Amino acid sequence: MSTMPSRLAELIGKPVNDIDTPALVIDMDAMKRNLARMAEFAKKHNVRWRPHAKLHKSASLAKMQVRAGAVGVCVQKTSEAEIMAAGGVTDIYISNEVIAPAKLARVAALAQKLAAQGGHLAIAVDSTEGVIRLAQAMTEARSATGVATVIDVFVEIDVGQGRCGVEPGAAAVTLVLEIRKHPALRFAGLQAYHGKAQHMRSAHERRDAIAKAVEAVVLTRKLVEAQGITVDLVTGAGTGSLMLEAASGVYGELQAGSFMFMDADYAKNERDPAQPQFEHALFVKTQVVSTHGGHAVCDAGHKSHAIDSGLPLVHAFDTESELEFFNGGDEHGILRPAGDSKRLPGLGRMLWLIPGHCDPTVNLHDFMIGVTGGLRNGTVQRIFRVDARGALT
Repeated sequence: MSTMPSRLAELIGKPVNDIDTPALVIDMDAMKRNLARMAEFAKKHNVRWRPHAKLHKSASLAKMQVRAGAVGVCVQKTSEAEIMAAGGVTDIYISNEVIAPAKLARVAALAQKLAAQGGHLAIAVDSTEGVIRLAQAMTEARSATGVATVIDVFVEIDVGQGRCGVEPGAAAVTLVLEIRKHPALRFAGLQAYHGKAQHMRSAHERRDAIAKAVEAVVLTRKLVEAQGITVDLVTGAGTGSLMLEAASGVYGELQAGSFMFMDADYAKNERDPAQPQFEHALFVKTQVVSTHGGHAVCDAGHKSHAIDSGLPLVHAFDTESELEFFNGGDEHGILRPAGDSKRLPGLGRMLWLIPGHCDPTVNLHDFMIGVTGGLRNGTVQRIFRVDARGALT
């Protein structure tokens, strides 16, 4: 784990202008408003809220989400779960398949550790082999410790993502029946996440996609319940579609995570009127280091922000300063005036970039700098460690 440099610790209480560049900065006022809106939305629709910690990879921010009303967090990796637990998060769902025996032994150990603390671990499966391997790991852990820990298991069905997940319907029932054969496993419900729907640009497309997902869930639940088995929970949803899953009457838990920071890609979506108004809260602070001809150059290249969902947007405080960001390589960004403007920022000018995709951008940084009072005249309030940076196993 990276030791916090003294220059970062000394920033607390200092103005935003003192932040060196490039740096990953959280507008904490906007972030807290996003958290409050999400908590209010979940309460209004009587659904649980379990955000993805893979967004921020910070145990401190995960616990802040729990204090705001989240029931716990989702993670995608075993190592993320271990790091969240080490940081004091006690209710964790690995919403992904784990197959390797060595990883499953870690899952079983973590399930026992959290249970001993009064906490809870859950995991997803999408194959009979996956169920059997998980059961074996849990049984071995129980034998070694003498503690009869039970892990919650969600059957993941493919509701349109085309990635992990068993076919909805009879194939899912087979997995449910397999889970119930093993004393160390408890069938907890269905995992039904439609990732592709999050980035469909029109509200109409997203509504259609989630309507089909709901049909798949309803079919699967009906067939499971025909076996005399209750489906206690359907979990899923993301920032782009959460209002649709919440309104379905089928989903009981929302896994949206990006809403807390938002990013440039989500800004491209047509907003559904039913969705809470989330704000951009994550920025890369950068500085102009060169100006030549019709462009300027800043010091934030691809090593500062992920580009899998496109290049960042330049945050504009007013229309006269609107700029476009172009690929400048690993260490640089090219800035050109937007539209009819011909104005360029001068040397030393501080600028704020909205990352194209928050999650992998966060994974490029060891620390995030929390600012209150705005990006122009705010003050550094807190430094957040990216605890699970590089936690890929």
